[in-house]
Amino acid sequence: MPSFIEEEQLVAQGYRLIAGIDEVGRGALAGPVVAAAVILPVSLDAATLDGVRDSKLLSPAKRELFFHHIYELAVSVGVGMAPHSLVDSQGVVKATRFAMKQAVERLSPFPESLLIDYMRLPDVKLPQKGITHGDDLCFSIACASIIAKVARDWVMVEFDRLYPGYGLAQHKGYGTRQHVACLARLGACPIHRRTFRPVREVVGGLFSKSNILRVKENWDEQEGDIGILERQPRLLPGYSGGE
Repeated sequence: MPSFIEEEQLVAQGYRLIAGIDEVGRGALAGPVVAAAVILPVSLDAATLDGVRDSKLLSPAKRELFFHHIYELAVSVGVGMAPHSLVDSQGVVKATRFAMKQAVERLSPFPESLLIDYMRLPDVKLPQKGITHGDDLCFSIACASIIAKVARDWVMVEFDRLYPGYGLAQHKGYGTRQHVACLARLGACPIHRRTFRPVREVVGGLFSKSNILRVKENWDEQEGDIGILERQPRLLPGYSGGE
């Protein structure tokens, strides 16, 4: 369960605006990497958001519920996005840092210190700490993981309307057996990441439908987008938690 230990250590050093940062979508075959940054009040009682944890451990309904609660209680929330084209051209690590930096830049007030799941942001000149399994251990990062997950899910549902037939609203672009079967049948759509296997094999004509049987049901997550984000009023500065 996440705790406020990391935040409390920073508060003891005099920091007040502490942002937790996390991303979603690094391992997907299609769509963007989405990152979120969340500044919580230093006086927040953890019981107010009882049950918050890494977004992967919550049901979609719970994530949506916590999404609105976090927006209501947070000092500030920022969301950033790296499109599939940036993942292909720069690699997933640089794309992830781009999305995280964008999320930080959308915070107002601006943070004084950062707590980040796994990573560090060399281009952001703020005190920061990368925390292994941060979404499991750190409350601010867990909140950021929920915001990022819900935001990306909305984007992928929108993409499902634009590119029907792939099941994007269900698997959210990850390499499920269903997704790979659709990819083999239909070919790649504009938001598929061409540098990711099996998309690369499909595009190159190297993919056999028999390969589908060897695809894991859940792809390993450790491996036109911004316009859709901006059309979601819930992700813009000033959103207060209502519809």
